Amino acid sequence: MSQTPPPRFGIMTAPMQVDYHDVLRVWREADTIPEIEHAWLFDHLMPIGGDPDGPAYEGWTLLTALAAHTRRLRLGLLVTSNRFRPPAMLAKIATTVDIVSDGRLEFGIGVGSRPGHPLARREYAAHGLPFHDSAHAVGSLAEACTLIRRLWTEEKPFDFHGTYHQLTGAFGNPKPVQRPHPPIVIGGRSSATLRVVAEHADVWNMPGGEIGDAINRSALLDRYCAEIGRDPAAITRSIVLSVSYDQPGVTRAAIAEAIGAGFRHIILGLAAPYPADVARWVTDELISASA
Repeated sequence: MSQTPPPRFGIMTAPMQVDYHDVLRVWREADTIPEIEHAWLFDHLMPIGGDPDGPAYEGWTLLTALAAHTRRLRLGLLVTSNRFRPPAMLAKIATTVDIVSDGRLEFGIGVGSRPGHPLARREYAAHGLPFHDSAHAVGSLAEACTLIRRLWTEEKPFDFHGTYHQLTGAFGNPKPVQRPHPPIVIGGRSSATLRVVAEHADVWNMPGGEIGDAINRSALLDRYCAEIGRDPAAITRSIVLSVSYDQPGVTRAAIAEAIGAGFRHIILGLAAPYPADVARWVTDELISASA
């Protein structure tokens, strides 16, 4: 009889309204604490909270720097906007980070910003990026997952003629350190996205929200897996939970609920400014108390 694996805890530091050295301090501290197994950034080009004109760092560039300054943490973006970068370019970027980190990348990807979020939507026009409708975004994500996996694994150039992406002589060299490829983490909650998760993901991330909704979405993912003949247990369930520094008991209760609902990959979102020794505090007050 198989045993349920223990939960794996990580932290998330949204790279907006903060200084680079603030993020680096937290990640370096977390890298020394075995109970914190993974660390995450997000992928926005402008702030989606606080001062709309405040600082926001490009996620993959920052992730590369943090990879070079850490030795143990698994790391990734939660999640890459598939709307920002062509998939072949993204595969090359991700491969570079996997090599820099010596095989610690968790490849997070999703459709991109919600169309109803005005602070997220504005970054497309501000950077000259197209913003297609949801159907286009989901179809593009599915093709991107196929392309990226092929670029990571295939040993000869190939052509790809899809609905959303066209490539001629596509080839990835070098390959990622991790074989056959870095774990694919797909974030999102829509029914259409969950169908892509069922086909392509190693990990599904639920981006916060009510635990009841997360449970319902997880059950829907189970159904989509069954429809295509995939074992639902092959996809790890992940969730982002906000950390309350003032009321850690509230966060501990949310962690207990999530674990009880089958989420074994727990990401604790840290609000800025980050207190001194915040990674040790998270470990002592939240992770150890939830073991």
